[in-house]
Amino acid sequence: MTGLALLAPAKLNLGLEVVGRRADGFHDIVTILQAIALTDRLTLQPFPSLRFTCSDPALEGDDNLAFAALRALQAEAGVHHGGWLHLDKTIPAAAGLGGASSDAAAALRLARHCWAPTLGDERLAAIAASLGSDVPFFLGGRTALASGRGERLEPIPSPNAPWFVVATPPVAIPRKTGTLYGSLTPADFSSGARVRQQAALLYSTGSLDPALLGNAFYAPLYRLQPALEQVPHAFRQAGAPFVALSGAGPSHYTAVDCETTARAIVRGLALHVDAGTAVFTCQPLDHLPGPVET
Repeated sequence: MTGLALLAPAKLNLGLEVVGRRADGFHDIVTILQAIALTDRLTLQPFPSLRFTCSDPALEGDDNLAFAALRALQAEAGVHHGGWLHLDKTIPAAAGLGGASSDAAAALRLARHCWAPTLGDERLAAIAASLGSDVPFFLGGRTALASGRGERLEPIPSPNAPWFVVATPPVAIPRKTGTLYGSLTPADFSSGARVRQQAALLYSTGSLDPALLGNAFYAPLYRLQPALEQVPHAFRQAGAPFVALSGAGPSHYTAVDCETTARAIVRGLALHVDAGTAVFTCQPLDHLPGPVET
């Protein structure tokens, strides 16, 4: 065996409410996390020391979360094996799609498989939570109601809508997540009831209610980047039934029930969004694949 490969899926937030700021400086949130079939690919192969490379050189470096995950697992498991981790990047970075968190979770899964197969799920989840609030979800989630910092997860049914259309504008906000959280005002906080109502709707009918897919980061994002207010307008011009924001943005999405409609919206968006905007279709992920030999 020369190495193992694993796909790392992106996610969408099917509604996101920020309940308030915690004493530890973090925020309590309520959101639905939905894994989607847009994936990065990570490979881990034997190497004398720890090494990390990426198809996007801008993401290489010791501070990459996937590389940090290898070091964190080694420290927790008390192992000191070498390994070469390579990341083939497809998910847009810093886009509200969870790519870095998913890469970290995939790195943890690969490292446990190769170096510490007896490491239990609870210990792996604890390492994941130490790396970031979304990381535990990507250890095995498909659809989950997330609360607390995002690390408390309740698996729930996936939506019936089989196709998402996602648009990621080419916007760079330094320290995006921290900046957006820091820009929240009390008016942006809510109780979490709306997202919990959407979760109940998934249990009962499997449907998405656009009125329940609001996102606390709409206002602060548009205050920081007023030009992004044109993105929902572009979706509507393209025939989208609704528009929602994923994470802290800038990715926006809609959901439809057939591929033909999704492709038509993609073509319409191409006429109305700024150059450099990544527009793609994807489906909810129905299972999380395991590592494969390379």
